Amino acid sequence: MLMIGKLPRNKVAGFTIIELAIAMAVFGFLILAAAPSLQDWFKNTRIRGAAESLQNGILTARVEAIRRNRPITFWLLSNDDPDQFLASCSLSESGTAWMVSVDSPAGNCDDAPSLTTTPMIVTGRTTGDSGKHVAISATQSDGTTAATSITFNSFGSVVKTPGPPDRDPIGQIDITNDVDSSSSRSLRIVITANGKITLGNRP
Repeated sequence: MLMIGKLPRNKVAGFTIIELAIAMAVFGFLILAAAPSLQDWFKNTRIRGAAESLQNGILTARVEAIRRNRPITFWLLSNDDPDQFLASCSLSESGTAWMVSVDSPAGNCDDAPSLTTTPMIVTGRTTGDSGKHVAISATQSDGTTAATSITFNSFGSVVKTPGPPDRDPIGQIDITNDVDSSSSRSLRIVITANGKITLGNRP
């Protein structure tokens, strides 16, 4: 007589409490180890974003000067609201907001863009998220004298910003982290007299 034995039960694979605890401990250690690198990445991303915004603003001023056949100026601004322009804005060599216009927008930054009404704003950008914890320092070509604007003529070359008084133009803008620049990347925008605009690492 053929005897049929009991079939062996299949064991269900899984984790024990000890194995799960070890896995979570290892995962937590990896997160802690990666945290400084992630913080540096966020800092560098903000710096890059702010630098590219400034570069685009300067390039817009140059293009509009050539297109409109008249001087157009890029202005660095201090604006208390990071999300919208206020009438109380002012020119600042360390401003993280910027505007492109014919005349100085100081005190009129909340005006709508216009081809006829002073300050004849073309476009602008507030600090926004990309400008948080970013420090800006704009100087003339000597690298020490503060500057707040750069004007392009109809040929795309840099000229003094009409006054009174006439202002010497921005020659370079340094973009760094406003808390700890030693652990993050620092960038520099350089504008030459013939209107060439370059973005690279700060020496």
